Amino acid sequence: MSKPIPRIYADTSVFGGAFDDEFSAASLRLFDAIRSGAFQIVTSEVVRKEIEDAPRAVRDLFREMLRIAEVAAITEDALRLRDAYQKAGILSPRWTDDALHVAMATVAGYTMIVSWNFKHIVHYEKIPLYNAVNTLQGFGAIQIYSPLEVAGHGN
Repeated sequence: MSKPIPRIYADTSVFGGAFDDEFSAASLRLFDAIRSGAFQIVTSEVVRKEIEDAPRAVRDLFREMLRIAEVAAITEDALRLRDAYQKAGILSPRWTDDALHVAMATVAGYTMIVSWNFKHIVHYEKIPLYNAVNTLQGFGAIQIYSPLEVAGHGN
């Protein structure tokens, strides 16, 4: 019996990271792993909206990935969970989209979120707080990693 393919929610920073000197190597390895079928990429309308004003190369990569991506829905449960993160003080309303990325991936039961956002998402103090709120709200834990931790490990 074959192992299920991990479904990873890639936030906006992963697409931009492919064209950033500091993050491109790991981002490109991750996208290669996705193209090879090691991971199922998930994106969302939130990512699409954030990428609208990005450089052309980022938009082109996003469009390429859309051909094979699953698109996460913004559900009422995800909005309630986003609000619970904000009420718990994990993120302020100013960073509502970052909270929504985590909420959508959690509610949909994706394997993990991959992000370069070390301030609001991939943060050692915030990850346990997200998961504590998830538990209190009746959802499971979500794994949160940078592409560096995931790239090359899909095989």
